[in-house]
Amino acid sequence: HVQLVESGGGSVQAGGSLRLSCAASGYTYLPRCMGWFRQAAGKEREGVASINRDGYTTYADSVKGRFTISKDNAKNTLYLEMNSLKSEDTAMYCCAAHGSWGCGPVVADFEYWGQGTQVTVS
Repeated sequence: HVQLVESGGGSVQAGGSLRLSCAASGYTYLPRCMGWFRQAAGKEREGVASINRDGYTTYADSVKGRFTISKDNAKNTLYLEMNSLKSEDTAMYCCAAHGSWGCGPVVADFEYWGQGTQVTVS
């Protein structure tokens, strides 16, 4: 049974930082591709960042230079370090995973999703 559980969200002032975590269970190894996505109120879900099994990362232009995606294979955990947060980063952040080849923060590619953690920047 595959399960993704996010944590680390909260409220922060603009310019601040947060670190999100996503604990993956039901896997022997982390999936080929994992990613972070966000959905702001009244908007569609958008890709934030992705990382493949080799550690290759891809970022949305809106977060490049501010967010860093990483993973700890030993802990089966995905992270998103968010710095220089802006009000427009306010959203529900979800982690997701899939086992197919090719890895980018594209919503339609992902099979497994967590419930999400809220990030509010004021």
